[in-house]
Amino acid sequence: MIRRAFTMRLKPGGLAEYRRHHDEIWAELVAEIEQQGIAQITIFENDPVLVLYSEIRDPDAWDRLWHSAVHDRWSELMNPLMEFNSDGIVDSSELREVFHLETSPTGS
Repeated sequence: MIRRAFTMRLKPGGLAEYRRHHDEIWAELVAEIEQQGIAQITIFENDPVLVLYSEIRDPDAWDRLWHSAVHDRWSELMNPLMEFNSDGIVDSSELREVFHLETSPTGS
């Protein structure tokens, strides 16, 4: 499994609606996420910064998702909430892993 993380920035006041949309995520989007090889996604917030952590099956999983029809529709909901850079792309930065530790469950 490949771990991948990046930051994104919300527009002021966008957190509540961003959270609501994710609480009501579409079943078809979840199916597309799974189909494209994304095993799990966790999003943390320190408003206005979001940190998305994921585990993916191959390096191209996110690119495939971002180019799917269902993700295009999802982006229409998210775009008014997100900050964009001067190129018109969501203001995001990939994070580089510097440390990872896995331990055995207690008692093993």
